[in-house]
Amino acid sequence: MSNIPTPHISAKLGDFAETVLMPGDPKRAKFIANTYLTDAVLINDVRGVQGYTGYYKGKRVSVMASGMGIPSIGIYSYELFNFYNVKNIIRIGSAGAIDPELKIRDVVIAQGACTNSNFVSQYELPGTYAPIASYDLLKKAVDEAERIGVRFKVGNILSSDTFYDDSASLGKWQKMGVLAVEMESAGLYCNAARAGKNALCICTISDCPFSPGQDCTAEERQESFTKMMEIALEIA
Repeated sequence: MSNIPTPHISAKLGDFAETVLMPGDPKRAKFIANTYLTDAVLINDVRGVQGYTGYYKGKRVSVMASGMGIPSIGIYSYELFNFYNVKNIIRIGSAGAIDPELKIRDVVIAQGACTNSNFVSQYELPGTYAPIASYDLLKKAVDEAERIGVRFKVGNILSSDTFYDDSASLGKWQKMGVLAVEMESAGLYCNAARAGKNALCICTISDCPFSPGQDCTAEERQESFTKMMEIALEIA
């Protein structure tokens, strides 16, 4: 295929499994590969965005970082869906709690993703598009979360282009029942819909903007969010 390798991914056709897990942080991708996958092979390291393919309980699975923000995951997910024949992308990331009932390390499974991004405008739709997850992946994730007994919520999240949203802005989203804020899922869901593929976002709460001081360290974000990793791997 003439489109590959791309300017952002050096892998060859067939290097990726049908399902790719996408944390934001390259170090988290490496942690997953080293901790959970057998026979893991590094298939991409362009710009330090590490991608691996290996096996989880006999299933071939890939994991590659997405970077931060909709533009970054927009590039990687587009190329994976459209050039590398990837069928499913499961984002596993961190999020800030908007719902006051959510605590540090709770899991949020994103049924839909609101956004303040202009990403959707590229499709020139005659209205407002609502980016949503693949129902099949969503149901499997919910079933697995219930099976392992993790604290979780399912619902709407906010994919924000601005990391330092002030509490007044987030308070308005809270009134609409939005659970948490992160920076990637709406773009991923749009790319999946346009490509006719499947996507899901599973996030772990890493901080509580309405409760200052409740934060995870960078190292904890890389290595301690194991429950969401295990949910994603089980449904891959």
